[in-house]
Amino acid sequence: MAILTAKTRNSLADSTFALPGRRFPIPDRSHAVAAERLVGRSLKAGNISSAQAATVRRKAKAKLKGR
Repeated sequence: MAILTAKTRNSLADSTFALPGRRFPIPDRSHAVAAERLVGRSLKAGNISSAQAATVRRKAKAKLKGR
């Protein structure tokens, strides 16, 4: 996965993130793949709801499809 520094993350538009609160950044393909892989972990840990997990998966797949 490409490294996302704090400075770069802070400069990203809110629409680049899958969830409110600037959670799950999806600026590129590698972050979309990581989001798809890690969303289950966040769901299992109780950090996100199943609806939020579905949103992350949908936005990650859209990013991958639109390469």
